[in-house]
Amino acid sequence: MRLGLALGYWGRGPDPRHLELTREAERLGYHSVWTAESWGSDAFTPLTWLAAHTSRIALGTAVAQMAARTPTATAMQALTLDHLSGGRMMLGLGLSGPQVVEGWYGRPFPKSPLTATREYVEVIRQVLAREAPVRLDGRYHAHPYAGPDATGLGKPLKPIVHPLRAGLPVLLGAEGPKNITQTVRIADGWLPLYWSPSRTELYREALADARDGFMVAPMAQVRVCADVAEGLRPVKAMLGFYIGGMGHAARNFHADLMGRFGYEAEARRVQELFLAGRRAEAIDAVPDAFADEISLVGPRERIAERLELWREGPVTDLLAVAPDAETLRVLAELAG
Repeated sequence: MRLGLALGYWGRGPDPRHLELTREAERLGYHSVWTAESWGSDAFTPLTWLAAHTSRIALGTAVAQMAARTPTATAMQALTLDHLSGGRMMLGLGLSGPQVVEGWYGRPFPKSPLTATREYVEVIRQVLAREAPVRLDGRYHAHPYAGPDATGLGKPLKPIVHPLRAGLPVLLGAEGPKNITQTVRIADGWLPLYWSPSRTELYREALADARDGFMVAPMAQVRVCADVAEGLRPVKAMLGFYIGGMGHAARNFHADLMGRFGYEAEARRVQELFLAGRRAEAIDAVPDAFADEISLVGPRERIAERLELWREGPVTDLLAVAPDAETLRVLAELAG
């Protein structure tokens, strides 16, 4: 099981620790570093900055939002950074949800998310392969565009730049069972939002047909600390925001996922409190047991014991959300 460093997206501004943590992760032998985006900082610009200040560590987006760019624009950014970094790029994509797609990007959320995702990946594959001009008779990502407002002058094109790697890895952040099954079929890896090493049976059927080399790369908050309850507070804060605030009360993929983990009633309670403006109570309502099983928190000995569970399952890459260099070092020693 390889290690990665997940930096996420910025809060109010750039985090001055990110470059230092990335360099330390590279020094410690971490395989990869990952950036993200929500509705603030983008995923590719910080990753390019990190690429310029490192030499070996692989570079991934976990995730870049599909609604933010056309698939050809995303492919251009990926192939450009792959060239500039000497072949270190991994492209992680996510569809996001209606609240972000329609509220932030001003676009309709697709009525068929599976179809939209499949077409998006297909266009990117064609760009990277550069075998012929991009053509797709698609519902959401037709190339050339042929909608009712088209001029009819669209010309199929292939990239001027020769991609460094036709097989640049494409990974998907999928949550629903059907989406995971499709991810195994069309992508090079899966980026689970939450992963519990004690509940791998939830994904056994979906991952049964995964080919050799398929990446399963979940993120997990990792924190070396004496007080487990205190160490879980940032995990619970993240869960409270995602479950309570990242989605509508009637349609929240994160809350649905927590329900599939066996915490449906608790997820709805977190939503109710968060949407009522009682955010501190919403965070408190996140069960410690749920926060604990998807993270690695506590003294070194406790993390070492729990890390063995992660090794036993199908996880190929553990993407650590780590607050400091000491935690990175301890995890590297334990995983080595």
